[in-house]
Order: sequence, then structure tokens, then C-alpha cells
Amino acid sequence: MKTAAADEDLESPLLADGGGEPAPANAAAAKAGGSACYALVCALLASLASVIYGYNRGVMSGAQKFVQADLGVTDAELSLLIGATSVYSLAGSLAAGWACDRLGRRRTVALAAAMFLAGSAITAAAAGYAALMAGQLVAGVACGFGLVVAPVYIAEIAPAASRGFLSSIPEIAGNSGILLSYIADFALAGLPTWLSWRVMIGLGAVPPLFLAAAAVLAMPETPRWLVLHGHPDEARRVLARTGGTAGDADRRLQEIVASVQEAAKRAGSGSLSTGGVWREILLRPTPAVRRVMLAILGLQVFQQASGVAALVLYAPRVFSHAGITSERAVLGATVLLGAAKTAAIVAPLFLADRLGRRPMLLASAGGMAASLLVLGLSMRQGAEAEASWWAAGTCVAAAAAFMATFSLGFGPVIWMYGSEILPLRLRAQGTGVGTAVNRVMSAVVGMTFISMYEAVGMAGSFYIFAAAAAAAWVFVYTCLPETKGRSLEEMEALFDSAGAALSPRAAPLS
Repeated sequence: MKTAAADEDLESPLLADGGGEPAPANAAAAKAGGSACYALVCALLASLASVIYGYNRGVMSGAQKFVQADLGVTDAELSLLIGATSVYSLAGSLAAGWACDRLGRRRTVALAAAMFLAGSAITAAAAGYAALMAGQLVAGVACGFGLVVAPVYIAEIAPAASRGFLSSIPEIAGNSGILLSYIADFALAGLPTWLSWRVMIGLGAVPPLFLAAAAVLAMPETPRWLVLHGHPDEARRVLARTGGTAGDADRRLQEIVASVQEAAKRAGSGSLSTGGVWREILLRPTPAVRRVMLAILGLQVFQQASGVAALVLYAPRVFSHAGITSERAVLGATVLLGAAKTAAIVAPLFLADRLGRRPMLLASAGGMAASLLVLGLSMRQGAEAEASWWAAGTCVAAAAAFMATFSLGFGPVIWMYGSEILPLRLRAQGTGVGTAVNRVMSAVVGMTFISMYEAVGMAGSFYIFAAAAAAAWVFVYTCLPETKGRSLEEMEALFDSAGAALSPRAAPLS
């Protein structure tokens, strides 16, 4: 039996809308503006998880040198520690799909906040390598949760007209977190060695407190999860707060209900269970689901194969190999890298719904390939001519260009694209699978980069990444249809057409 208290918990204490009376006609415009603001606030709150993820991801770039000096960690141990964090986030991303479906999107955000807090605290207090690994285990699982729950929450809370805008916010937030970690590394580098890295990492325990409070007090549950679990009245109230007029809310609610009913009818009465979802994704997918998963997994593989993790995690090493010898100059160049990545990420916020997803992904992949090629050439010149200032400058400029072009598409848009093309019944688990593949690829890059550049040279490593970026361009061009302007409930029909996914030029979508 559903109680009033349970309903309030699903909706969140601050969602109350004054009894549900419809707004007068002459207040419709004001209500629509308020709905847009409410959806934006919800997206910003959910994106705090991405800020924390970015900080945890980037802080070790500058802290690793001090960790090695203080605790005697070797290069091999460091590579294992950094790569293992991505493996742990793989486990977290898979568990997050289950948690999102069972606990709800909002409660999963709160759970992720608690794990981020614990992971940062344990790592900062570590007195040895084993404790470092334990702290990164907790933080890595939290990262997996954060990567899954924020895109899913925002995709489901956002109206179709502004989904591209709102779905870009987590990537912007993640890049802002990385930039903040680089700034913290630069600012705290002058502290005693034993203290500097602990403060750098420990600062990451502060934002989770705000995220947990937001999840408990201010964020509503998503309407699609509410419908899926038998709470249509609560779903309508959330839709009315995020989607404009009462008529819009009713229309969107009918679309969601119809989508859920059709999913149950097509897949059988057990289709909405966790086991049924996994069977439909992995064992017996329909042609449409198979194409959706191909698109998601391909984008995730190519994002990490382009080497972004190598620059995020090892930028100081890269710049040192380019001939930059000053420690502060190396950290300052790393801050510049984070600033370029964060500044460029703003563009998809405004262009994704105007230009479409495909053009942004194609431009991004092309720019990444070109900048990585230049970066490899500059590293080769730097190795041949000692202390070549122009080679070092070209290296920093090319790395910044790579980060900027990455942020134009392959940073934010793949998460937006993946979260919106999955059918409702598969969205949480499907996003978890995509994120898991992303984490595996990130772990491979993080664990092997030092060994790779020792084997083929720093220049050769970036040539390999450039080839992967070029392959990503081909994949997007041949396999991905446009999704701009379509509702979430239309996506399965879009991919149900064999020609749409395989020949997007033959069936242009607006």
C-alpha cells in the first residue's frame, strides 16, 4: 500500500507545488519560465556528482609526484593504482544501473555522495600503499556511480526541447572538477611533501556533503522512474514543474505510460525485472536494441582510445618529456590544459540542440586526430633537439587544442547521445554497460601509458591515439543517426529502421 509519506519521499521535501491547482491562463508564460528554471536547477544539482568525479579524476595528476616521494610508491605501483581506479569505477557503473532501477535515481545520487566522501577521506589519510588502494577502491566505485546516475537523471528530468542543453551540464561540471583539481595541485604544491598531496585529495571530501543534502532535500525523483514503479500522480507533478503547462505535462505523461506499457507488452510480463533487462541488452536484443548498444559501446571505446586519460592523468610527465623543466611551469601548463578543456565544453551546451549531435561529433573527432598528430610531431622534435622552446610550446598548444576539440563533442555529446537513445526500460542498465566499457578502456590507457611510451616513445604513443581518433570519425560518419529534437519515446523507432543507423546520409533526420 502506497502511503502519503512514501509519496513525499519519492517527490522530495522541497517539491511541493501548492496542492496541484492548475495555473490560470494568463500565468502560462510565467509558469513555463519557472518550469525551465526548475529543470535547470535539478540538472545543476545532479551535476555536482560530475564535479566531484572530475576532481577525483584529475587530482592525482599533480599529487602523484608527492605521493611517490612521501610513501615511496614506484612507477609500476602508481600505474596500477591509477588504472585500478578505473576498474573499480567499472564495478560501480554496473552496480549503479541496478541501484538506479531499484532505489531510484535520486537515492542513488545520495549513495554516490556518501561513497565520494568516504573515498576521499580514506585516501587522504593513507599511511601506505594498501590504504591508498583501499581509498581509491571506494572512490572508484563512487566515480562509476557518478558517471551513470547524473546523465540518466538529467535525460529523464529534462524536457525534449532543452535536453541537449541540460545533458551537456554534467560534462561541463566534470571538466570544471578536473580544472579545480589542477588549480588545487598548483596552489598546494608549495606545502611540505607529506601534507601537500593529503590536502589536495582531502579537499574532494567537501562537495559530497552538499550533494547529499541536495539529493535528500531538493531533488525530485524522475517522472519516468515514477511511472515505471507505479506512481503516475507523482510523475505528473514532476512533469508539471519541469515541462511547462498542465497540458504539456499530461501529454508527456501519456507518452511515458504508453512507452512503459508497450515495453511490457513486447518483452513479456517479466521484462522489467533486472534479469529481463540484462537478457534484452546482452543475450536476446532486438535489432533496434542491438544497433543502440553498438552506437553506445562504439562511442565509449573511441572516446578513451583517443588517449584523453593519458593527458588527464599524466600531463605533467608529457610536458616534462617535451622539455619543460620547471615544476611550477609543468603544473601551470597542466592548469592551462584544464582551462582549455573546460572553456570549450561550453559550446555543446548551446549548439547540441541547434546543430545536432552528428556534426559536433564529426568536428570533434577530426580536430582530435589533427591535434594529436601535431602533438606527436612536437614530441619527436623535442626529443631530437634538447630544450627546444618552440617544440615545448607546440606540445602545450597541441595538447590544449586536443582537449578543446575533445570537449566540443566526444567529451559531452557521447553521454548525451547514449542516455537519450536507450529505451526507458533499458536506460539505467544500458548506461551502466556503456560506462563500464568506458572505464575498462580508461583503465587500459591509464595502466599502460607509461609502459607504452617507454616502448614506442612519447611521439609514437600519440600517433597511435591520433589513428584511433581518425577511426572514431569514420564510425560516427557511417553508423550514427541524428537524434536532435526527438523525444526519448521516439528513439527506439528511429533505431528500429535498419537504414537509419547504417546509412544516416540516406535518411537525414531533423
